[in-house]
Amino acid sequence: MPRILNLHPDNPQTRLITQAVEIIQRGGVIALPTDSGYALGCALGDKDAMERVRSIRGLDGKHFFTLMVRDLSEISVYARVDNIAYRFLRQYTPGAYTFILPASSEAPRRLQHPKRKTVGVRVPEHPLTQALLQVLGEPLLSSTLILAGDSEPLCDPEEIKERVGKRLDLILDVGFCADQPTTVIDMAGDDMLLVRRGRGAIPAGVVEPD
Repeated sequence: MPRILNLHPDNPQTRLITQAVEIIQRGGVIALPTDSGYALGCALGDKDAMERVRSIRGLDGKHFFTLMVRDLSEISVYARVDNIAYRFLRQYTPGAYTFILPASSEAPRRLQHPKRKTVGVRVPEHPLTQALLQVLGEPLLSSTLILAGDSEPLCDPEEIKERVGKRLDLILDVGFCADQPTTVIDMAGDDMLLVRRGRGAIPAGVVEPD
């Protein structure tokens, strides 16, 4: 069974965050709360851990992961951000948004869309996720914790433990975490396009589908 750490949702204990980071750095796959529900996470450069996430979720190789980063400056390491995009991102990060951006040379190829050469990035505002990213010192590879055959993500740590606990190394437990998916905005083209309507409000200038 996985290790379970019970953390305060607003003021997570530093010693427990450090333990979680050590597990990630050793190749662990964890379940963690974010501002859009529970997610699976692993180290950015760990291909084996990434494949474990795919296996847990029942995904094929066409699924794209999201990079959870600390701040806007870290986005610019893994994505190409022009002046217009920078001003937009500065206004809407951190928050419940996922942005699709042109990948930079630092973005691992396996995370990029094979044809468009884009990456999905987000800056979460959940205190625990931010604390984890600060101590980790690099982005976390993440995927919403929704299992094959389910229509909704898992929101209860006890259910996560029961259904996939044996396949995880760690569960960061802050109690029930409501499913509030991010708003996804594609900024890789000439226009900013709404891909998914989620928790985040639709910013001015984003083109909504007909």
